[in-house]
Parts: sequence; structure tokens; C-alpha cells
Amino acid sequence: MISAICSRVFEEVIGHYHQHNVIDYHPGNPYAPGSLEYLLYAKCWIDTAQWHMEDEIRNPAIEPAAALTWKRRIDRSNQERTDIVEELDNYFFEKYKDITPVESARINTESPAWAIDRLSILALKIYHMHEETLRAGASETHLEQCRRKLAVLLQQRDDLSLAIDELLEDIQKGDRYMKVYLQMKMYNDPELNPVLYNSKK
Repeated sequence: MISAICSRVFEEVIGHYHQHNVIDYHPGNPYAPGSLEYLLYAKCWIDTAQWHMEDEIRNPAIEPAAALTWKRRIDRSNQERTDIVEELDNYFFEKYKDITPVESARINTESPAWAIDRLSILALKIYHMHEETLRAGASETHLEQCRRKLAVLLQQRDDLSLAIDELLEDIQKGDRYMKVYLQMKMYNDPELNPVLYNSKK
């Protein structure tokens, strides 16, 4: 099942990252370019690095200049995340392009890749919440709250995994069809963000 492949690769990425726990470290993608695993690895690496960027920018003692630097990096990372999700949707679109939808086929509110995006974020939440259940020096109240939250996250992963697999199965059977929706983010585009294009005048 696709969701099992996703979870395996996501756990691999998160494990690789935390061997070094350095935002700018990158071991290189171990999978063949163009493969599903390659795209999943690249996608989750972006998410994992950005997770830790988000931690950095929330440091209450951060200097304004450093905060702006992190904000700019997070903006770039968000654009990279969007780009890789669109690549993933293109992968699935190509995979199922020869499927003829049945007359009653419906479109889904969310594309396969954007659902997989949520699964990647859930993998990060699960990893870090599990870490909190083992946190040295934390109160038993904190540990118990985190154990309860971890149980909820694990159930959410099961539910989302099932939904992803059912969506892809429905697309393969022709009961649903998909389109690749481009996000058209405007704030990063110097031709579409008025603050950027007016600054050239």
C-alpha cells in the first residue's frame, strides 16, 4: 500500500535527520531520481528541516535580524514544499493517466499528494511527541499528557493512511479522478506580489 511506503520513507528521513540534528546537513537522497521514494524522501526532508526552523524562530531571545533571516528561509522552504507536492501529484497523475473514470466518478476535495503532505507532518508530530514522552526531568503530568496526545496522533496516522490508500484505489478503479492543482503562490513571485514589483520602480 502507498501509505505504508510513505510512512517507511518518512520515518527513514526523520531518523537520518536526527542522527545529526543540524538544519543545514543533508546526506543526499538515497533513492533513484523520479521514483516515488525519491520524491517522498525529498518532501519529508524539507518538512523536517522546516520543523526545526520553526522552532528556531520561536526562540523568545532571538534577535530581530536573525528572526528575519529564519522567516526568509521558512518562506523559501514553503515554496520548495509546494513544488515537491506538485511533483508528487504529477507522479500520480502520470501513473493513472490511462484510467478511464466511470460515468459516476467524483473528484476528491484533496489531491493524493496533499494528503501525503499531511502524513509527512504527522510523522514529524509523532516523532517529537514520542520524544516528549521520554523527556528527562519532565513532570509525570507532562509525560502523561504527551502519551495521550501521542495516542491520538497514532490514530490520526492510521485513519489518514487508510483514506490515502482508499483514494488511490478509487482512482485506479475509475471511481474517482484527479487533477493536478497548482497552488499559484503569489507572495514569492516578484511579478505578482505588489510589494515586490512596486519596489522596482
